[in-house]
Amino acid sequence: MPDRRAVFFDRDGTLMEEEDHCDHPSRVRAIPGAGAALAALHQAGWSSVIITNQSGIGRGYFTTADYEAVNTELFRQLGGSLPAYHCPDHPESATPRRKPGTGMIEEAIRDHRIDPARSWFVGDKAVDIACGRAAGCRTILVRTGYGAKTSESEANYAANDVVAAIAIILEKE
Repeated sequence: MPDRRAVFFDRDGTLMEEEDHCDHPSRVRAIPGAGAALAALHQAGWSSVIITNQSGIGRGYFTTADYEAVNTELFRQLGGSLPAYHCPDHPESATPRRKPGTGMIEEAIRDHRIDPARSWFVGDKAVDIACGRAAGCRTILVRTGYGAKTSESEANYAANDVVAAIAIILEKE
């Protein structure tokens, strides 16, 4: 029986500045204030999970080891690590794990006993919002990364960045 509430976060453009197919730790720039906001979220009893498409792996732009090195640097900048699920599928050969599919969220729900009805998805793309909605989560579109150019989504809320998104979640709960 799922009992935990969580916030699912896209990685690129949401927790860190958008770097097209980020392949090296030197290109990682966490969104200012994201680490402190995540700490406040965790202190309030929330779990956090990264759900990220990484087609750069499927396209041969970088390796899984490169992806992990980028995560390690992001976690250093954030001041702590998060469970992270990634999908390396090329968009033309996508499995149900690739957002907007819900496969990665379903894995996280199972692995961490998360109740999607009590959870949120925060991302910068329409596929993030579609994924969160399909999984039964409330959603927030951030205006960083690709979200700065996204005028239409079916998100429950919009926020300037992940810090503001976390503030919305803490206010609503």
